[in-house]
Amino acid sequence: MGRRQFNSLLSATAMLGTMPGSFGLPLANENKSPFKLKFAPHPGMFKSTAGKDVIDQIKFAHDQGFTAWEMNGLPKETPEMQEKIGQTLADLNMTMGVFVAYAKFDKPTFAVKNKEDQDEILAAIKQAVEIGKRVNARWCTVVPGSIDQQHSGQEQWKKYGGSRLADGYQTANVIDMLRRCCEILEGTELTMVLEPLNWHANHGGTFLRDSDQAFMICRAVNNPACKILFDIYHQQISEGNLIPNIDRCWNETAYFQAGDNPGRKEPGTGEINYQKVFQFIYDRATKENRDFIVGMEHGNSQKGKQGEQAVIDAYLKVNPS
Repeated sequence: MGRRQFNSLLSATAMLGTMPGSFGLPLANENKSPFKLKFAPHPGMFKSTAGKDVIDQIKFAHDQGFTAWEMNGLPKETPEMQEKIGQTLADLNMTMGVFVAYAKFDKPTFAVKNKEDQDEILAAIKQAVEIGKRVNARWCTVVPGSIDQQHSGQEQWKKYGGSRLADGYQTANVIDMLRRCCEILEGTELTMVLEPLNWHANHGGTFLRDSDQAFMICRAVNNPACKILFDIYHQQISEGNLIPNIDRCWNETAYFQAGDNPGRKEPGTGEINYQKVFQFIYDRATKENRDFIVGMEHGNSQKGKQGEQAVIDAYLKVNPS
């Protein structure tokens, strides 16, 4: 073999050692993720590359080094599909993130005592326990309705008592209802995580808005089955001061979600310094031997395979050191 041929062979061999995987994206090596946090994609995030089937999307995410998966709409799937998702995650040694157990945005379902709403909430929590068993889930999202406010429909307004309750009474009702939910979760592996939502861009009028409010409510409920889902996107809009607020909420926080602002796309497309935020979470979690999922609850800033590559590149860039 001539020197030129030999050098060409060496060059090709070196390239093979650093080539991306079959989808043209960086692969984890032997299931060892390059990510220091459990970033969790969701259905549809990689559909252009992996296809429409959610099982294929989970497998693709695993190949890229992601070790968690979240699926807000999981309760809409059949029990058979839920079990298939759970088995796939188990086979790939991936962790199931949140699914939405209960979320209402425009009715004071927690803030005002109404038996019909309370029965609906408790039924949803019972259903969440069964779903959690099928997918080995440890967390489910709960959005505790809206504040008590005048409704456009007179009949609906009468249904909630005809007058706005003072904030303290609303908060007490929310706490009481969450304690009833915790009774259902007693003895299970499932924790409900309460998500404060911003009023300015997405969910005006929701009861739970700020991190300190969620912290106070979790302290009052005083049950390990009731914790905070700290959505960094929402809290950047509502209050900012992210790292100090994460620090203060730390002992009542069980889950994080991410999305840049403005736009609610992948990190690096907005104003949030995710490299610093994720480094803080990782450093403190490592020091305390805790393990957090960070749900990637945002859209892709670009369409198609190029946009999906951009999402993966964005998370590699903000990966804690």
